[in-house]
Amino acid sequence: MKKLFIFCLFILGVGFALSTFTGLANQGDFDSIVLDFRENVPAAQIQQEIRAIAKQYKVNPHFNSEFSAADHVYIIKGDKQLLAALRKSPLAKDTEFIEPNYIYSALEVPNDPYYVKQWNLRNINVETAWQTTKGQGVTVAVIDTGVSRVPDLKDTEFVPGYDFVNNKVAADDDNGHGTHVAGTIAQSTNNGIGVAGIAYQAKIMPLKVLSASGGGTVSDIAEAIKFAADKGADVINMSLGGSGSSNLMEEAINYAHQKGTVVIAAAGNSNRNAAGYPARYPRVIGVAALDAAGGKAPYSNYGAGVDISAPGGSTAGGNTDGGILQNTINPATGESVFASFQGTSMASPHVAGVAALIKASGVKEPDKVLQLLKESARVVKEDPLNYYGAGQLDAAVAVQKAVSGQFGAIGDFFRWLRDNGYLDARFWFDGGAIALLPKIAMVVGSYLLALFLRKYFPVGWVAALSGGLIVGSSGLFFLQGLYIFDLPQWPFRLMGSSLPELGNVIQGSTALNPIFASVLIPFGLIALLLGHRQWKWFAIGSTLGVASCLTVSAFTSTELMWLGSGAIAQAFLIINALLCFGLAYLSSKTEDRFA
Repeated sequence: MKKLFIFCLFILGVGFALSTFTGLANQGDFDSIVLDFRENVPAAQIQQEIRAIAKQYKVNPHFNSEFSAADHVYIIKGDKQLLAALRKSPLAKDTEFIEPNYIYSALEVPNDPYYVKQWNLRNINVETAWQTTKGQGVTVAVIDTGVSRVPDLKDTEFVPGYDFVNNKVAADDDNGHGTHVAGTIAQSTNNGIGVAGIAYQAKIMPLKVLSASGGGTVSDIAEAIKFAADKGADVINMSLGGSGSSNLMEEAINYAHQKGTVVIAAAGNSNRNAAGYPARYPRVIGVAALDAAGGKAPYSNYGAGVDISAPGGSTAGGNTDGGILQNTINPATGESVFASFQGTSMASPHVAGVAALIKASGVKEPDKVLQLLKESARVVKEDPLNYYGAGQLDAAVAVQKAVSGQFGAIGDFFRWLRDNGYLDARFWFDGGAIALLPKIAMVVGSYLLALFLRKYFPVGWVAALSGGLIVGSSGLFFLQGLYIFDLPQWPFRLMGSSLPELGNVIQGSTALNPIFASVLIPFGLIALLLGHRQWKWFAIGSTLGVASCLTVSAFTSTELMWLGSGAIAQAFLIINALLCFGLAYLSSKTEDRFA
C-alpha cells in the first residue's frame, strides 16, 4: 500500500509538471498582438471584425507594414489579458492564429577585439545571460597567486585583499595564474581592449596564498577563506588543489558557507578518478574541465567530488586557440600579456563568474546557488565515469531560473526530469549513466545458458553458480554511477563491473580490454577451482556469465581497445563467447547433479 501511495504521488507530480510547464516558447515579452486572418475569409468580413475589435477593446488594429495587407496580418497594442480575451472570442474561428508579437533584441556582443577568440564564453551562453545581469554588486574573492591590475582589468572594481604569503596588504601577482583566473571572472568588458569576462561588473577581492612558484600552504588558504567571508565576499574561487584532507581548511570552508559565501574549486589536472582537495569537500562546488568541443578535457579529474563541468580548454599540440584566453602577466618580466591557458583552474572561474551572476539576480544562499547551477546545467546522458557532474555550465539558463525563481519546487523538479529525458523510457534503455537493457540481457542470457546446461548435463543449481552468473555477466552494474563524497569511487566501479569490464576499472576507459573480454579469465577460474566441490560452480557460472556478456556486447556496438568497434571486434567477442560456453560445457559434462 505504501509503495502504491508513493507511485500515485509520483504520477500526480509528473502530471502537474507536464500540465504547468510553459516552456521557452511562452516566456517572451510583448506589448502587442498579431492577428493573422485566414485567406478564405472575405475582406469585408475582416474589416467588420476589425472595427468591432477597435470599438470593444479601444484599440487601433493596423497592418504591420505595406506588405501585410496581402496576408491579412494585423497588429494591435495589448497585453496577456487582451490576448486571452481575443483567443476566446468569435474572432478566433476566422484567424490562422492570434499570438504575442514578441520583442526580440540583439544579443550583447562586447567590442573587445579578442572576444572572437573566446569560444568558452559563447559555450556557456553568457551573451544571453548579460541581457539580465553582469554581476553588479557581487564580490568574488580570487584565492590564488594574487591579481595584478593589467590593462584589461583597469575598469574592473577591486576591493581590499591581502597577501598571506608575504603578510602584506597588496596582493600582487608574481606568477600570472591568479590574474588570468580573475580575468575569466571579471575582465573589463566593452572597453575596446583585449577580451571579456563573465561577471564583468562584479568586484574582485585578490587574496594571495600561492607563491611565485605556484605553491602554498593549507594554513594560508584557510586564513584567506575566512578573510574573504568576513570581508563580505559573495563567491570564493580557488583554482588550486592537492592531496590530503585538512580539518583546518574544511572548518574555514564551513565557516564561509555559514556566512553565505559560495565556495568553488578546481577538480584537478591529473586525469584521476576523483577530484582533489578542496574541490572534494561537501560545501565546495568541484569543477571539471571541458575542451573546445564540449568533451572532457584530457587532463581533467573526474568521478567523486565533481559537481559540474565548464570550459577549461586544451592547448595540446600547441593549439593556443583551444585554450582559455585572458589578460595576465609574464612572470619573468611582470609585463602584461594575453595568454591562453588550460586546466581545471580555468574551468573553476567560469562557474565562479556564473555564480556571481546568479547572486546578482537575487539568489543568495550557497546551497540554492549550487542547486540552481546543477538544475540549469546541460546534462550529458552518457557519463558513466562522472566526467561532467550535473552537466555542462549554462549561464543563460542559470540566470533565467534565478530571476524567475522557478527552481527547486516539486513542479520544477519534474519539469527538470522531463526536459533532460529522465521521464522518457528510451533514456533508461538507450542512454543514461548505465544502459539498462543490455545489462538485463546479459544477466538473463547467463541464466538461460545455465538452464540449457542443467537440462542436458548435471549442472548444480547452488548459490555459487548464481553468484558466478552475476559476476561474469553484469556485476552489480547499478553501483557504477554511485558517487558518495570522499569515498573512493573505484570499489563501486569494481563491484559494478562484470569480469570482461574489469579492464575498464583498471584503465578508466569505457572500451573493453580484449585481455579481460575473452576466455582467459574464465579459463583461469576453471583451472583453479574445478577441483573444489562448491567453488567450481562459481567458476562455471562466471564462465557462462562471460559468454552472455560477450555475446550481448558483440551486438551493441561495444568498443574494444586496439580493435575498435567494427567487424573484427565483433568477431573477437563472438568467438570468445563460444569458447566460454564450450569451456563451461566441458567442465559441467562429467559432474554429478546435486542441489
